[in-house]
Amino acid sequence: MARQGVEIKKAEGKLGVLLVGLGAVSTTFVAGVELIKRGLAHPIGSLTQIGTIRLGKRTDGKTPKIKDFIPLTQLEDLVFGAWDVFADDAFEAASKAGVLENTHLQPIQETLHALKPWPAAFDKNFVKKLDGTHIKKGTRRELADQVIADIEQFKKENGCDRIVTIWCGSTEVYKEVGPAHQSLKAFEQALDQDDQSIAPSMIYAYASLKLGFPFANGAPNLTTDIPALLELAQETHSPISGKDFKTGQTLMKTILAPGFKARYLGIEGWFSTNILGNRDGEVLDDPESFKTKEASKLGVLDTILQPHLYPELYGNLYHKVRINYYPPRGDNKEGWDNIDLVGWLGYPMQIKVDFLCRDSILAAPLVLDLVLFSDLAKRAGLKGIQEWLSFYYKSPMTAPGLYPEHNLFIQEMKLKNTLRFLMGEEQITHLGLDYYEQ
Repeated sequence: MARQGVEIKKAEGKLGVLLVGLGAVSTTFVAGVELIKRGLAHPIGSLTQIGTIRLGKRTDGKTPKIKDFIPLTQLEDLVFGAWDVFADDAFEAASKAGVLENTHLQPIQETLHALKPWPAAFDKNFVKKLDGTHIKKGTRRELADQVIADIEQFKKENGCDRIVTIWCGSTEVYKEVGPAHQSLKAFEQALDQDDQSIAPSMIYAYASLKLGFPFANGAPNLTTDIPALLELAQETHSPISGKDFKTGQTLMKTILAPGFKARYLGIEGWFSTNILGNRDGEVLDDPESFKTKEASKLGVLDTILQPHLYPELYGNLYHKVRINYYPPRGDNKEGWDNIDLVGWLGYPMQIKVDFLCRDSILAAPLVLDLVLFSDLAKRAGLKGIQEWLSFYYKSPMTAPGLYPEHNLFIQEMKLKNTLRFLMGEEQITHLGLDYYEQ
């Protein structure tokens, strides 16, 4: 029997989408949405636009599209704003990024030219490979106030009813939780004192959450996953999710590793290397930024394979990840994996994967889904960590003390069951014995 669903406010009026970073990912996302709105492209890769959801028994034949099942914001109601360390408008930034061909940019040239970024809150100590020229000046507190002013002005000028902020910027240097991050009171005092342990990404998250708007983190930065901002998200009833968009190589790991484990095949080693030449690759050429990304990418296999439960299969797994900046490749990243498997009686086998992917092409539909689902969460009265959005991230956020689920198929089930829960539909377990009962 279906249960009572959650009361969800209607998606009325405009939804402001504020992008931190107007580089390859953001411009590919915005251009894609504008093309789709005009009927010039298909939303391939977007669960919210193409995906379906089964309701009830298999024999019921009820499989609506997710966008027809859940009250999501329509693409026509999205309006965009952005911050960036460079002053290029969205058309100029997209042209320089080199992801989209001119045939895709020309039909929406006027719209992209109109999207001009605000100066960014930037600290070169956190992204050492970038020299930002379009940046805000001031202390940490003054930067936070300026970002808040940007959001409020954008909301007013565009007549937005709601806002979602999403980090599509560069990977910051590796940081651990410190005294300034332990509570909201300590964090706000640290802002006043211009504490250098507060990263730019934290300033954007603070500004958005302070105003009661959702924040999603598409990079592996230490951002909302600190006690101070978790506290703020609860206080202002704001959904948060992250971190690090799951696109190329890690996507393949969360598809393949669950299969190996399901068939109890051993793994001796998994060597992964990446070559890419976009701004992300340049930033990750710095060892401190790479350390942040490495921590995100390495955590996946351990959680899926559970070596503490299967020491004979995975207890001695050697897992290595490398990222190499190679300018000629641009945004067309290559993720190469060598996997040394062990089968029956200990006989060795190998699998080699060479994923010639397009980083921003894979990331753009994730941005769209996260924006729409974050807004849905806010309208449904959900607050704090949205673990059901783990599907989109390399390093999913969870409640303190709870290990994350990295298995893509478990993540998909968790996401769809959450949608069923919100709408008062039965959650699906796939048990299926009732089909065979006489």
